[in-house]
Amino acid sequence: MKKFKFQLETLLNVTRRKKDDAEIKFAEASRKLEECRAKLQVLLRELAEGQHEFAEKTSAGKTITVNVIMMYNSFFNWKRHQIEEQQQIILRATQDKQVKLKLLMQLMTYLKSIEQLKEKRRNEYNAELLAEEQKLLDEIGLQLSMRGQ
Repeated sequence: MKKFKFQLETLLNVTRRKKDDAEIKFAEASRKLEECRAKLQVLLRELAEGQHEFAEKTSAGKTITVNVIMMYNSFFNWKRHQIEEQQQIILRATQDKQVKLKLLMQLMTYLKSIEQLKEKRRNEYNAELLAEEQKLLDEIGLQLSMRGQ
């Protein structure tokens, strides 16, 4: 009997590798997004700490010079600018993650369809094999029956 051979085995293997690569890229995009979110949290915390420090200096009843006010104002503007930039980076990272997820889902669907086709072909092969075996058994039974008469 001939051995089962799936004609699209190479395509199946290539698709599996592409899916694995897409999973890795999706994981990298997810990790990058989480890192960006963590950096945004650090920036927000630094801004809040600076505002708290400024509030302490102004509420203590101490006299504050214009230079100190300008320094804090400059610091707050710089932090807000960093926060806005980080939010844009997060937006791009989120979009990148969505693109990679979409690609991964497409590859998984394609791979599943190829695997289903392989299973269907294997079932057809097994049915043909069973039919051939049954035919052989019928012929053997017929020969034994003919010899017995």
